Amino acid sequence: MLIRQAEPGDARAIAAIIVPTIRAGTTYALDPDMDEGDALAYWLGKDKQTFVAVADGAVVGTYYLRRNQDGGGAHVCNCGYMTGAASVGKGVARAMCAHSLDVARAAGYRAMQFNFVVSTNERAVLLWQSLGFSIVGRLPGAFRHPDAGYVDALVMHRAL
Repeated sequence: MLIRQAEPGDARAIAAIIVPTIRAGTTYALDPDMDEGDALAYWLGKDKQTFVAVADGAVVGTYYLRRNQDGGGAHVCNCGYMTGAASVGKGVARAMCAHSLDVARAAGYRAMQFNFVVSTNERAVLLWQSLGFSIVGRLPGAFRHPDAGYVDALVMHRAL
C-alpha cells in the first residue's frame, strides 16, 4: 500500500470514502446532511495536509493532519482517518496512522491528540490504543449516535 499526499485529481475518490462515512453519522461529529462540496472543503481545508492510501491503483483510505491548536498548543497535531467500506479490516487505518505519526514527527510535532473519538467506535479505539494512544479524557454523552443515542466521546493522546 502506498500512502501519499492527496492531489486535486483524488477529490472524487476521497468523496466516495468520506461522504458515506459522514452520512452514516456514527463516527464523526459532522452534519450527516453535509453535501459533497462541503465535505470535501472540510477534508481538504487549507488548515490540513491530506493524504490518501492507494492499493492496486485505487484510493482505499484518506486522512488529514493538522495543528490541534494555535499558539501555545501548536506543538500538538490532530488527525482524522476514513477507510473505504470495501477496505475496512485490511490494515488501511493502521497504515495511515503509522504514516501520520511519521509525518507528524518529521514536521516537529511533540504529540498527537484525537479530540473526539466516539466511544462506540470500538474498532478505532482499540486500534489507536494498540498504536500507543491513551484515553486521557471522557466526555459523557457528548455524541448523539443515530442508533445508540447519547454516547461518550473520548480524548486520546500520544507523545511523539
